[in-house]
Amino acid sequence: MPNALVGKAKAFVAAIGSGASADTIASFLAPDVVQEEFPNRLLPQGATRDRRAMLEALERGRTVLSAQSFEAVNAISNGNAVALETIWIGTLAVGLGTLHPGDVMRARFAQFFEFKDGLIVRLRNYDCFDPW
Repeated sequence: MPNALVGKAKAFVAAIGSGASADTIASFLAPDVVQEEFPNRLLPQGATRDRRAMLEALERGRTVLSAQSFEAVNAISNGNAVALETIWIGTLAVGLGTLHPGDVMRARFAQFFEFKDGLIVRLRNYDCFDPW
């Protein structure tokens, strides 16, 4: 089962990167999922989201980005937990700080997934953005 969970975690981030529908993204999430995004350059206070808030944030992200991709460069599993190290690349649809539409942002993410019955019940993101 652990390798199957690594596959599910990778499929989840790939679905986000490909612009999959909210229904597709929701199919990975348990009804009581909780996501914690720890403080980073975009969210200095961090954020804690339930399922609805996660899907709303996904929709907001689609207005800010014209494209994004995730490359999983490392994955570790232990029981019902998966850790992914990913490289994220996003192309801006709007200006952000000193960046202009069309500019590219890069980050490394450490994402820690907990699964129950094959669904994500907890996700913790540690996002480290390249300087801009």
